[in-house]
Amino acid sequence: MNKKMMNNYAKLVVTRGINLQKGQDVIIRASTQQVEFARCLVDASYKAKARKVTVEFEDEAISKMKFKNESLQTLSKVETFEEEKQKYMTETLPCTIIVEDEDPDYLNGVDTAKMAKARQAKYPILKPYIDARDNRYQWVIVAMPSLAWAKKIFTDCSDEEAMKKLEEAIIHCTRLEGDPIANWDKHVKLMEAKARKLNRYHFDKLTYTASNGTNLTLGLNPKHVWLSASEKTLQGTEFIANMPTEEIFTMPDKYRVDGVVYSSKPLSYQGNLIEDFSIRFKKGKAVKVKAKVGQKSLEEMISMDEAAAYLGEVALVPFNSPINETGIMFYNTLFDENACCHLALGMGFKNNFKAYEKMKEEDFEAANYNDSMIHVDFMIGTEDLKIVGTTHDSKEIVVFENGVWKI
Repeated sequence: MNKKMMNNYAKLVVTRGINLQKGQDVIIRASTQQVEFARCLVDASYKAKARKVTVEFEDEAISKMKFKNESLQTLSKVETFEEEKQKYMTETLPCTIIVEDEDPDYLNGVDTAKMAKARQAKYPILKPYIDARDNRYQWVIVAMPSLAWAKKIFTDCSDEEAMKKLEEAIIHCTRLEGDPIANWDKHVKLMEAKARKLNRYHFDKLTYTASNGTNLTLGLNPKHVWLSASEKTLQGTEFIANMPTEEIFTMPDKYRVDGVVYSSKPLSYQGNLIEDFSIRFKKGKAVKVKAKVGQKSLEEMISMDEAAAYLGEVALVPFNSPINETGIMFYNTLFDENACCHLALGMGFKNNFKAYEKMKEEDFEAANYNDSMIHVDFMIGTEDLKIVGTTHDSKEIVVFENGVWKI
């Protein structure tokens, strides 16, 4: 990516992604391969009057060594300095920029069961801080190309050609051509209009059918609200959490999901691929999972905690989305979840409740909020997917037909 494009990208991320306000702190998380882009993000942040910018670099090879060589006991411990960092972030609420370029296969050979157990051990200690920051700070996930990621997608290309193709795909899907800020302002307005329309219907349930076998009835939480690209913190600052994003999303009713749903794209989960899988739900819970590839990973995922087997999100994305039209399987959830309709196992988003800012913790529990340590999106959209919405007065409205919007 040339320097001009990179600077425009960084400006977009800072001014529209996190929507940095004067005097706020920024944390940038990126791999060691993205030093140049990190510099652009730092520069854009200071130009937008950030008080302090911190960059945290990560390296996949080092992370893999850590997971393979450290004991479960060591991996499971939250060190004092780590907890102090969580306290600091909860007090200062820095805006967070995450730059993704992950090799989808980088954790091959790692004991994922050990990783899962370590995460389960640490989560109760970290959860109070995570909850305290929820909906109180701006964050965004964006992407940059890496060679390992590019070669996973474009297997028959040279290194240079694969990198160029992935770069072009990221530029296109993230609307970086021309005036990125104007592009995103227009995109956000269109998505917000669609979310308002869905909120006016206030459906009681959605019914999904497709020729691959999907036949799912999904109840929506009585207090649900559809959201789209732009969200707001409790302090009222707008931000865009995912760039790219094509989804209109809300909260299912935790205990009213029944039937079976089939994946339409592979899922990259903790560095491993889960492919050609199905999930059967009964009274909200995933009671049976089956995958041609990654069965163990899928089983581990839904057993991370009690709520991991329930849905936390339902998202509508047309099959003709700009991402899907590239014809690329990205092996990256940021892109693949925005290619077509998807669901998410685990944690729901509290801001998908109407007037969530007035709710207390006991109110969320009473409203059947799904509180989990995981949130894993998986893709279910197909070119023949039909979704019918049923209103509270039993009217049926076709929401999607042949994989695209009908309303």
